[in-house]
Amino acid sequence: MEVTVDGLNVLVLAVAVWFAGTFINRKIGFLNRYSIPVAVTGGLLCSLVVTIIYYLSDITVQFDTRLRDLLLLAFFSTIGLSAKLRLLREGGKALGLLLVAAAVFLILQDTTGVLLAIAFGGHPGYGLFGGSISLAGGHGTAIAWGSVAEAAGLQAAKEVGIAFATFGLIAGGLLGGPVAERLIRKHGLTGGSRGAISDSGREDASCAPVSQPPVSAALTTLMLLAICIEAGNLVNQYIFSKGVTIPGFLTAMMVGIVIANGADLLKIRLDPVTQDRAAEISLQLFLAMSLMSMQLWVLAGAVGKILIVLFAQMTVITLFAIWIVFRLMGRDYDACVIAAGFTGLGMGATPVGIANMNAVTAKYGPSTKAFLVVPLVGAFFFGRCQRFCHQNLFGYAVYANGRVITELANDLYRPKRVNDCASNPSQRTSAQCQLLRWLGRVETSAAY
Repeated sequence: MEVTVDGLNVLVLAVAVWFAGTFINRKIGFLNRYSIPVAVTGGLLCSLVVTIIYYLSDITVQFDTRLRDLLLLAFFSTIGLSAKLRLLREGGKALGLLLVAAAVFLILQDTTGVLLAIAFGGHPGYGLFGGSISLAGGHGTAIAWGSVAEAAGLQAAKEVGIAFATFGLIAGGLLGGPVAERLIRKHGLTGGSRGAISDSGREDASCAPVSQPPVSAALTTLMLLAICIEAGNLVNQYIFSKGVTIPGFLTAMMVGIVIANGADLLKIRLDPVTQDRAAEISLQLFLAMSLMSMQLWVLAGAVGKILIVLFAQMTVITLFAIWIVFRLMGRDYDACVIAAGFTGLGMGATPVGIANMNAVTAKYGPSTKAFLVVPLVGAFFFGRCQRFCHQNLFGYAVYANGRVITELANDLYRPKRVNDCASNPSQRTSAQCQLLRWLGRVETSAAY
């Protein structure tokens, strides 16, 4: 039997799950001690309960995820609305260094995934799904690229990508807090003044004992979020009509960036307090809904080799965050928070990284620098680095049988038929056709 939870019931349950996570974190010492996000705790608890119901009564509980997807768009819209170009100058050296570190890490993450895939006797393409496509990219990227790879002949690529993205979401939420805790204790670090900390961990005037923002500010923020989502959707449809597919949250964020910088240019003030609250609410509910809707019994069949790859990736990102990111960022409290955010960023996408920083700063104090550079790198630059790595790192690396591993990006979003690759000389050098040859779908010839 199947039971579907939809509409406002999903929202009610997600809020209840969040409060359950808050209660459990307060009662279980190590969860609070290692700054595990409450949405991760509550969401995992809910998914375990749903799994137990499935095994005991053969009832499958399904969740309508449309609201979750809308919350993701709202969250990235708030990032866009806060991403003013002048902040890039303020980020300065730290922003540049973190961007370089992110690019290096993506190469390392993909290399680890591909090498493990080869070691297991699998297709190297699966290694990319055990790398940055699913882990740094998240569910949306895994689904999009999985569909492309399946169309080219890489069987079950989408399912593999979703499994890695799901486990990565959990791992990213569980790793950031312990990484920060270790660095804080080892180096004797202290945070900023707790009197200036908001729920999101930013240092903000809203935390002082002043009156709440007026209703007009809240309604303005709500209207801007709606504009970002709807205009982003229109932009996405237009881009798609031109043969290019990009995640919807990126176009929503881009619209937010245009609005924010246009308002900044015209000296129109957008209220940061209500934007901050909107970001926090959408983030927490998105994570709660994502984790509580996991069907763990479906993933159980893929646990074996996927967990081995996942543990290897967890080891890589933990060492990278502690030994590289923390040191590059200055070996201080801000660097510690950035390392926690980077851990979530690399294993479970931008929302998990920010949730990790929220949990750490809620306990130890604010970090303005961390909340400046991590969202910018995660939402604005990370995707470009990721695509660059796929286009160039594995673009023309030769593996078994002399076949060439080509990029899974570039014009992969404009798939071509097998016959086109065999008969149309103008298409023979395209990334899609080279991938088809790599998969054995088109015979290799001297003409290529």
